[in-house]
Amino acid sequence: MRVVGVTRKDAAAPGDASMLSVWVPYTTAMARMLGQHHVSSISVRVSDSTSMQAAETAIAGLLTRRHGSRDFYMSNKAQIRESIEQTTGILTMMIGSIAAIALVVGGIGVMNIMLVSVTERTREIGVRMAVGARRSDILQQFLIESVLVCLLGGVLGIGVALALGLVLELADVGFSLVFSATSIIAAFACSSLIGVGFGFLPARRAAQLDPVGALIR
Repeated sequence: MRVVGVTRKDAAAPGDASMLSVWVPYTTAMARMLGQHHVSSISVRVSDSTSMQAAETAIAGLLTRRHGSRDFYMSNKAQIRESIEQTTGILTMMIGSIAAIALVVGGIGVMNIMLVSVTERTREIGVRMAVGARRSDILQQFLIESVLVCLLGGVLGIGVALALGLVLELADVGFSLVFSATSIIAAFACSSLIGVGFGFLPARRAAQLDPVGALIR
């Protein structure tokens, strides 16, 4: 056989991108490579203005008349795509639910840590109030600490994700993880919101302490 052309890189058949694909005339393939005299499958592409369902019905009618019976199987790419999109949507909802539960559990953990911190630093809070710190200053201090704890967790999580993406890319498993700047910024913003939301109660409790009672503890 003689090579007469090379296709574009993005024109490969679905499957392994590293697999070499070769196209030959179907008559040549049947006679010289497969040893058969009938076509085993036909691929049809319709234009954007054509209804895929109408085209499928017309093709099925034509083949049924030619064969005398419906002894063939038809696969509609649109239906496959819809099924894949539906499955992807369900997986996205499941992953989102798991992520939401993880965020709530993590936020509760941060809140417990900050409550313990307020209890252990009661005398420090009393001293600060005694030397002139306002309740808003105490509230702001513990909110900032809570946000910093959550941001540190966000940095560690993003670092692990980037490392995992690098490992997958080096392992050449056929796919790679893509991280956008928007997703990273959103992760930090979410960490900050978790810190503010779950750190407000401990910060408020610290700000409402009685200075005299805090000093004698």
